[in-house]
Amino acid sequence: MTARVLAAQVQVGDQLPTATYRLTRLDLVRYAGASGDFNPIHWNESFATSVGLPDVIAHGMLTMAKAICVVTDWLGDPGAVLEYGVRFTRPVPVPNDDAGATIEVSAQVAELLDGNRARIAITASSGAQTVLGKAVAVVQLG
Repeated sequence: MTARVLAAQVQVGDQLPTATYRLTRLDLVRYAGASGDFNPIHWNESFATSVGLPDVIAHGMLTMAKAICVVTDWLGDPGAVLEYGVRFTRPVPVPNDDAGATIEVSAQVAELLDGNRARIAITASSGAQTVLGKAVAVVQLG
C-alpha cells in the first residue's frame, strides 16, 4: 500500500474532493451479473413496487462501492483502505430512463490515528436524501 497522500499533509476537518456518480438500469444489470445478486428488486419494476419500493433500487453494495471511490481516488491506492463500513439508511431508486439516479458523495478527515492512519467520514446522498449512515473508512496514509 502506497497512498499518495502523506500523513504530514492531512489535518482533521480536511475535505476530500466531492464526486457525483450516475447509476442507470444498465449499471444494475452489469452489477447483478458481476455479483450474482439477481434479486428482482434490482431489475423488475413490477416486483419492486409490489413489495413497497418506489421503483427498482440500486444494490446496496454497489452504492457502498461508489461511495468509497471518493476516498480511493483521493488516496491514489485502493489498497490503503484498511476498514470500511456503512449502514444502509435509504434505497437509491433508479428510474428507467437515460438519466438514471445520481449519488453525491463527500468525505472529510474525522480523526488522525496512530501509525499514519486516518478515519474518514463519508456522506452519500441521492435525491437530497442520505442513503448511507455511519459511513466510515480507516485508511493508511503515506
